[in-house]
Amino acid sequence: MPIPGLELPLHRLPSPVPMWHGRVDAIQWGAAAAAVARAGGRLVSLWGADRGDTASNAFVVCAAYATADGLTWLELPLPTPDQGYPDLTPIFPGASRMQRAAADMLGIAAVGAEDPRPWLDHGLWPGRFPLRHGASPVAAPSPLPPVDYPFVRVEGDGVHEIPVGPVHAGIIEPGHFRFSVVGEKVLRLEERLGYVHKGIEKRFTELSPLEAHRLAGRVSGDTTVAYAWAYCMALESACGCAVPERAAWLRALMLERERVANHLGDLGALGNDAAFGFGLAQFSRLREDWLRLSFDAFGHRLMMDRVVPGGTAADLDAPMAQRLHRQCDAVENEVRALRSIYDEHSGLQDRFITTGRVEPALAAQLGLTGLAGRASSQATDLRCDHPWAPYDALEVKMAIHGNGDVAARVALRFDETFESLRLIRAICAGLPGGDVRADLRLPGRPAIGAGWMEGWRGEVIVALELGDDGRIGRCHCHDPSWQNWPVLEHAVLGNIVPDFPLINKSFNLSYSGHDL
Repeated sequence: MPIPGLELPLHRLPSPVPMWHGRVDAIQWGAAAAAVARAGGRLVSLWGADRGDTASNAFVVCAAYATADGLTWLELPLPTPDQGYPDLTPIFPGASRMQRAAADMLGIAAVGAEDPRPWLDHGLWPGRFPLRHGASPVAAPSPLPPVDYPFVRVEGDGVHEIPVGPVHAGIIEPGHFRFSVVGEKVLRLEERLGYVHKGIEKRFTELSPLEAHRLAGRVSGDTTVAYAWAYCMALESACGCAVPERAAWLRALMLERERVANHLGDLGALGNDAAFGFGLAQFSRLREDWLRLSFDAFGHRLMMDRVVPGGTAADLDAPMAQRLHRQCDAVENEVRALRSIYDEHSGLQDRFITTGRVEPALAAQLGLTGLAGRASSQATDLRCDHPWAPYDALEVKMAIHGNGDVAARVALRFDETFESLRLIRAICAGLPGGDVRADLRLPGRPAIGAGWMEGWRGEVIVALELGDDGRIGRCHCHDPSWQNWPVLEHAVLGNIVPDFPLINKSFNLSYSGHDL
């Protein structure tokens, strides 16, 4: 039973990961959320859609829940966009911003939601509700300044505000952070995101389903393999296409190389944020060597556009597999030596330990997920919980820590790097023969599919709807940063302002993947 204690009209989607889909009414919508919470499940994503194919019930609101049995995608039809739907925030606090985004994009709102402020809409769009059918195409941005955002004010003796961003002192994405502080102690942090909203979800509907994996791979560039794989899994699910075994193993190889590349970069940056430039230099060198070999093996440093519908666009020969294997050995030796240096460096540990702590109970309440969640005792990893090929043969060992501070998130990156290096060696040694791509044919009828993937930040989901004309009716991509950005606001409380860059980097959340 996908949702324990609740009988719902669900059907299983054809996918290597257990996923179900079904329609519910308003009562079942709330009951499902409560049942998932009681069972210890989590809200993975919430979004809306305008089907535009019928006079009534064209609008739906969707939610994806993860339980011990897999992923359940529920949709609630709305007779009119003004009707609204039951608010999920009292059960899953992380739903708030997702509901606000659905209101911005489609004009469907949660009834009784405490925070109705716009989220992605900064008041500069040429029209409202860009995901509605018939919405005007994106035009030049408005020359007017953005609408003032009503930040929550903190008042009292000695309290003052520090605005940071959206333009930052570095080559990073834009986001605004409003600190309320006394001296240097942070009393409150409120984020304002949406500055890199690009209209990705609208753009999907203008692309062929067989080409849209390229857009999915650009939702968040550092997660290109995970997003492309999730999209292709969704399309293959909708089309009933089975991927060749060798292709699945090559996809996993690229996914683990993506994980290692990001962890190496983060470990260096975290050392640098604690004034340990040696760490940045060493991990940057290792990451650069890693990316160069990815280019030699797959033709792209980030392996972009190498996961394609039906399989992969690249293959490995035996000598290259041996090179990848040898690189893992060399990198592991150096990373182990660097870990000893990090662990024994009193200045680093003084900055890391107890800084930006998220207690396990708070992490569970707020839905902290992925790498940051595992550093706060949230034991979820799709490669372990619902292993699909080739992970079902590799026996992934989940890394987990309980302290929930910067030190735990650093230690988790080290542990996951070593495990990914082991997995890469195992894949290179056990890579099966055969084709790397299967023929994929569009169904020629309305169809849905979903992809669910453990990216390096956490779980990525792609929900895909195909119309009877063979076009994409809706494609929703969800980044784990949606869950984790609100938790960052809690992680900094009681810390000093100069520690924010370190805490922020220890989460290393995506602006682009969130803003879409």
